Amino acid sequence: MEGIYLPEGYQPKLSLKETQRAIKLTKDTFQGNLARALNLDRVTAPVIVKSGCGINDDLNGVERKVSFDMKALGFDAEVVQSLAKWKRMALKRYGYQPGEGIYTDMSAIRRDDSCDSTHSIYVDQWDWERVINATNRDIDFLKGIVRLIVNALADTKEKVNLMYPQLTHFMEREIHFVTTQELLDLYPDMTAKERENAIAKKYKTVFLMQIGDKLSNGEPHDGRAPDYDDWQLNGDIIVWDEVIGAALELSSMGIRVNDKSLKEQLKKSDAEDRLQYAYHQQIIDGTLPLTIGGGIGQSRMCMYMLEKAHIGEVQVSVWPEDMLELLKENGITLL
Repeated sequence: MEGIYLPEGYQPKLSLKETQRAIKLTKDTFQGNLARALNLDRVTAPVIVKSGCGINDDLNGVERKVSFDMKALGFDAEVVQSLAKWKRMALKRYGYQPGEGIYTDMSAIRRDDSCDSTHSIYVDQWDWERVINATNRDIDFLKGIVRLIVNALADTKEKVNLMYPQLTHFMEREIHFVTTQELLDLYPDMTAKERENAIAKKYKTVFLMQIGDKLSNGEPHDGRAPDYDDWQLNGDIIVWDEVIGAALELSSMGIRVNDKSLKEQLKKSDAEDRLQYAYHQQIIDGTLPLTIGGGIGQSRMCMYMLEKAHIGEVQVSVWPEDMLELLKENGITLL
């Protein structure tokens, strides 16, 4: 079954009760670390938005949204896929200044996502966003923010291990920075996923930069919507997961588009029709602030921190029956 990892002789290191307690410890610890590191306030955010408003995250640009009509309001709504665009608008509305930002505890449904060891239809993540100056729109600033996030993750892992000594893995703090083109040049005969596995296994903690644009082979490393990240100033935080023996993406993030990169990326994606939306117009006319932001997967992080073999060991979702049987046969019990 594709995307399913079945570690030989796997036994969870925490009981179900210990797991639930450890999830809370992990989440509480990390969000505090993140907020302090990046100067973020926790805010309340939407689960649904009005259809057709241009605020919902289009992810790779092809995923179907969960939508429904509302009897009392007379128009359709959508369940959010992430809050990349909403956060930028919120920063403007709430009056945040450069160096200040927000984060939110986001729940979403992504109906077109896979169901495997690291993917779920239910998505929970910390969505964060911070106002920046025009002078911050460069690789060095991006790398500095990545280092702060990785240190917050590593500090969390140390605390969790201290509270649960049966957990023995550690997180590498030293980050290897590499662009998607450099990675393709290193491993030209591998698929994108195989390249990620190879680099993560070698360096343990990697920031893979410049995702979305086409590479020298004519293909993008991975899809990325054209209207929130600047494809030259974004990336993924990837770690090597010792339990499943594979690369695990913990965060997708980046410096957001300005008027120039927005127009360029919409043109490349044949999506210039999106310029009609208020969100996009406010980027063009400079109404919205320049920002950096991203999403950090809560369940992915807990899976990694608590040394689990399946994301369903740290979140409650729905799964295919044949998968449940296979996991049960291999000692993997889902919540």
